[in-house]
Amino acid sequence: MGDYSKALEFYEKALEVTRKGVPPNHPDFATSYNNIGAVYNETGDYSKALEFYEKALEIRVKALPPTHPNLASTYNNIGAVYHNIDDYSKALEFYQTALEITKKALPPAHPNLAASYNNIGLVYKYMGDYSKALEHYEKAHQICEKALPSTHPNLASSYNNIGLVYDRMGDFSKAVEFYEKALQIDEKTVPPNYPRLAASYNNIGGVYSDMGEYAKALEFFENAHQIFEKALPLTHPTLALSLDNIGLVYNEMGDYAKALEFQQKALEIRKKTLAPNHPDLARSYNNIGSTYHDMGDYAVALKSLQNAFEILEKALEEDNAALSFAYSNLGKVYRGMKDYSSSLECFEESLSIRQKTLTDRHPHLAITFSNIGDVNGLMGYYEKALLFHQKALNIQENVRCNPLECATTYTNLGETYRRMKEYPTALVYFQKGIEIRENKLPKNHPDLAVIYYYLAKLYLAMRQYNMAMKNIQQAVEIAEEKLPSNHPHLLDYRKIFEKIRKKL
Repeated sequence: MGDYSKALEFYEKALEVTRKGVPPNHPDFATSYNNIGAVYNETGDYSKALEFYEKALEIRVKALPPTHPNLASTYNNIGAVYHNIDDYSKALEFYQTALEITKKALPPAHPNLAASYNNIGLVYKYMGDYSKALEHYEKAHQICEKALPSTHPNLASSYNNIGLVYDRMGDFSKAVEFYEKALQIDEKTVPPNYPRLAASYNNIGGVYSDMGEYAKALEFFENAHQIFEKALPLTHPTLALSLDNIGLVYNEMGDYAKALEFQQKALEIRKKTLAPNHPDLARSYNNIGSTYHDMGDYAVALKSLQNAFEILEKALEEDNAALSFAYSNLGKVYRGMKDYSSSLECFEESLSIRQKTLTDRHPHLAITFSNIGDVNGLMGYYEKALLFHQKALNIQENVRCNPLECATTYTNLGETYRRMKEYPTALVYFQKGIEIRENKLPKNHPDLAVIYYYLAKLYLAMRQYNMAMKNIQQAVEIAEEKLPSNHPHLLDYRKIFEKIRKKL
């Protein structure tokens, strides 16, 4: 916070000097307001950032021609704040106004025009409208290819943007292709310890993580982290984000102690550098809470997630996407604690926010539908469960999303049909789910253990005891390797193992 407070102090002094020297609507005021707004934006005080950016806009609208580039810049700044608070429709409105001005003010191959297309592409990406995101990113890329040398950093950024959309669409090979193009530029043009190179490593690591190739993901994340450690101060926020990435992979690999080690380090950095109500601090509490959830330590998970929720409630608008994630994480913990009514309430709150802020075919909406379906199934409301799982599937089978998300819905559908004693239908959905997970995940991934466990229960109900034993043995082996000895899942698997053993 020290550097930001000094910057704020400097810009406020500059504003006082401006007040003494020029009339109140002079463009110099707008420059001062913009600078102060930028500091507030960086520190996460978005209402203050908006206040100062809007003051700058008010002056520039009166003082400048309607197609002046500085006017576009101010609209972009306001759009960025709305993007930061997840008000995507407002962000889009300001970014599009900036784009229209930029189109009139600058030549068609000007880099600033590419930046405008990139801003709009970014919003569409967060809204889950990946085809529109791709359309705008590709327009930006075409400008970059015409206007810039083949090794220009902005061209690398453009490849990264396109790669990220393919990643979100679950087209991992395309994502890696574009990320590697970006990396090739960065490796030629920046020093080996330059943070930009680390960002490319992070992107590639992220795809491998999504693909379930965790060893490769870890390699890239660690390469990135080594660069950040050399290039940045020990308390830099980017270093915390890098630690989060490594922690996330260890979590996915089932190494929860390692995951917590890195997540706690990230939290310590954020505590030292950020305001106590900064959303990134909530990110740390969310990550730690999620790891404790995966360890089956629901009480500690709940405490950490409630810390995150309290920060987000104070820092953000009530319909903010980050709040929807917080509700979702709380819903998972309550589900693990078998407090199904609280779980359902949290998932429904998450759904309410997502329906207001996302497109109706956004993958996150599908995940929420599936979670609500799962809890309804656990409560014995099978028809309602099927309805929500089908809503999830209607999105997942008709948009390009991560196949592993689809596998979860298939698995949830299979378990619902098993509970309804519709065993052949249950088997069809379990087989669809397991085919995806076996293709995408390591053989000892805890998510595979879950589906083997469900299959074991299904075969037990069908009196196919050998098949039941085969599946439960696989579940127990994975869980014994990957989960803590007191994890609720492992205890459930052993219970079913004993039940099946007595039948043989």
